[in-house]
Amino acid sequence: MSKKKSIYAEGFSIEERVRTVSWKFREVTESYPQLKNKGGTKIVSSCEMYKAFNFIFKNETRELFVVFWLSSMNKVIGFEIISIGSLNATIVHSREIFRGAIVSSCANIIIAHNHPSGSLDPSSEDISVTRRLVDAGKVIEINIYDHIIFTNDDYFSFLDHKLI
Repeated sequence: MSKKKSIYAEGFSIEERVRTVSWKFREVTESYPQLKNKGGTKIVSSCEMYKAFNFIFKNETRELFVVFWLSSMNKVIGFEIISIGSLNATIVHSREIFRGAIVSSCANIIIAHNHPSGSLDPSSEDISVTRRLVDAGKVIEINIYDHIIFTNDDYFSFLDHKLI
């Protein structure tokens, strides 16, 4: 039985001693006819955000959690549906929220989810998740511009209600 050399031993090249992992960010393009002529929509208010992107959440029977990537001029440069949950809950992790934001080199993000029940009131979980994500964003210097709860007929903005 041959004895294996330690990777730290002399005689191993740098390529043999350093292990690297590379991965590609999966780019998915879906057809949203509602986005036609909205490329680079500049977001200046929560109302504008609701009007521009309500179609994603309209008539959904399950909670969706979406992150919108913004340029330094607060233009939407893309978005990702992070989680599709159940009737009244969805799972959200910081790493999923910020992975796409980092890869897309955005300056700010807007996070959003829907309440299929029609309730505009943020739950205690909504508030705690928002605080956790805001804190995580501060560490990596990607600001959460707003968190918006969508319903079929209206919206709730954490920024407008001074919860961010």
